[in-house]
Amino acid sequence: MMKAWTWTHGGYPQALQQSTLPSDTGPLRSSEIRVRIKAASINPVDVQLMSYPLISHLPAFLVPPQKGVGEDFSGVVEEAGPNSGFKIGDEVLGIAQFLPGGTLQETTKIDTRVSAVVRKPADWTWEQAAALPLVWLTARTTISRAESHVKSGKIVILGGSSSCGMYAVYLAKQRGWTVKASCSGRNADFVRSMGADDVIDYTTSNVREQVKAFAPDAIIDFVGGTECLWISKAYVTVVGDKTDRLSPGGRYIYFWNPRMLLRAIAGRIGFGQSYTCINLEFSTSFLKELLDLPKDKIVIDSVFGFDQVKEAFDKLNTGRVRGKLVINVAT
Repeated sequence: MMKAWTWTHGGYPQALQQSTLPSDTGPLRSSEIRVRIKAASINPVDVQLMSYPLISHLPAFLVPPQKGVGEDFSGVVEEAGPNSGFKIGDEVLGIAQFLPGGTLQETTKIDTRVSAVVRKPADWTWEQAAALPLVWLTARTTISRAESHVKSGKIVILGGSSSCGMYAVYLAKQRGWTVKASCSGRNADFVRSMGADDVIDYTTSNVREQVKAFAPDAIIDFVGGTECLWISKAYVTVVGDKTDRLSPGGRYIYFWNPRMLLRAIAGRIGFGQSYTCINLEFSTSFLKELLDLPKDKIVIDSVFGFDQVKEAFDKLNTGRVRGKLVINVAT
């Protein structure tokens, strides 16, 4: 048996529970690895999944009643399939699929064909390694969608101090672009330290007016809403029109927001701006780029013990977090 955090039904927070699960000691597929988890981090998507009503109606053979919590991880490979690209003893970091999930547990099985896993730099702590995969891949995916439109080199990033936005700022600046990012005044210096050339303090300024005056080629949105639509040639968003932190984001919003879908279709056929709401790409090549990130750009807000996961989620849901909340899994 192994210790784990899982969720069942009823929505957050009642769905979240500390559990004991049978250890999966069965044979691996050739592309799979079994990892002893050292650290994991939590994300808003974990809360969103727990509160997503349709999941509880899916059959058990698709999604088990007791689902794992967490996607990001760092740890040590205990067993490796011959085609996994890893060997026993490798120190790794990566991201598992969202469902059934499960990195807040002592061991987990990862299929390297559908997940993204790389070797951990020797000088990174377990906590630093676990803090990065989801937010880096999300930021990197938004950059990949925007870069073909950035002709003059100007880009706006809404939510530049968010856990994904800060890395979008960093990646945009690494490409030599002029970066303008929105954030609160108290986070302005931090966002500049990640690479922003200028910031818009949304607490004291009219964001739309300042974005329009800047005339960017593309806007990347980690905030949500519609305030800055139709200003740039391209608009890439993670959260779409929603501003509720507990609602799921990503391209699945198209199913219940026909306005967003019409925007995306119109842009695709050449009417108006290019518009896309993304899901992150589970790209190993994108994740390998992370290994060049300077250590001083790895931003961790807080580290919690394994028994403090509920306290960590309470802090996450305040929305007042800079960087990631990481859980020490190994004792």
